[in-house]
Amino acid sequence: MSKPVFALKNVSKTFSGKPAVRDLSFSVNAGSITGFLGPNGAGKSTSLRIGLGILAPDRGTAEIFGAAPNFSALDRVGFLPEERGLYRKMNTLAAIVFFGRLKGMSARLAQKEGKALLDQFGLGDVAGKKIKTLSKGMAQKVQILASIVHKPELVILDEPFSGLDPVNQRTLEELIRTLADRGTTILFSTHVMEHAERLCDRIVLLASGRKIFDGGVAEALQTLPRAVALQTGGGQDPCAALGTLVQSIVPDGEAQEGRQNWRVELAAGADAQDVLRACVKKGVNLTAFEPQKRHLHDVFVHLVDQDQNGGGKL
Repeated sequence: MSKPVFALKNVSKTFSGKPAVRDLSFSVNAGSITGFLGPNGAGKSTSLRIGLGILAPDRGTAEIFGAAPNFSALDRVGFLPEERGLYRKMNTLAAIVFFGRLKGMSARLAQKEGKALLDQFGLGDVAGKKIKTLSKGMAQKVQILASIVHKPELVILDEPFSGLDPVNQRTLEELIRTLADRGTTILFSTHVMEHAERLCDRIVLLASGRKIFDGGVAEALQTLPRAVALQTGGGQDPCAALGTLVQSIVPDGEAQEGRQNWRVELAAGADAQDVLRACVKKGVNLTAFEPQKRHLHDVFVHLVDQDQNGGGKL
């Protein structure tokens, strides 16, 4: 098993009497891509800052590369904070070089690597332009490049996709995959599940400062009941035909031209083929039948709702 390069152990943090993080423990193994997920205000940014030593926890401990956060360890980390911060009067390449120098790079190497990154990500023609002249999306790309110019072993990105258009979001996904292919460990926070579903080996889900899920994406998808979309004709109700195969069955919209759509959640142990066989056997007038693919967004909504309704931690 890979050694953890980032870990929080029983961490809690309160601001003005309001808990932001509650007894949080999780670790990130070397070489993995971990998604740190949760609604806005769930405590993601606070947790990452505690892990980096920017904030001190009220209780618990943080470790990077097996030790408490320290300057030597942080030189091996690239961090993109949620609040973007570039010197607006500095030119683009100089901004990247500046951050590289802060991480111990020589001026010559920082210049070389910074120029290569700008060229690689389509920003070579703005290398000499001031940050204040760039669009929001371009400035964000520059700050992302500034966080990786020193080739860190661990990259922590706090809401990195925020403010990027779909084309640049795809470019950032490609960058994350490229870094991971080189052996870089990636930890990124987001509340947009599509990015996590495409990228992550593992996810940690927070709600109200508490961990409510920690595991692989496939494991997370298994927390949702299987579902099927049906359409019946002739005003027929399939409930009686399906019996104990289903956990719930509800109309999906209004009936039109004698046809009614239904959303069916299956009982534990049942699958879509069981539902189809039961409908055929009972003579249900099926006009459409489609097993529903589970997505991480649905898991996210399901687990957060479950937590808010007292379902507890998974």
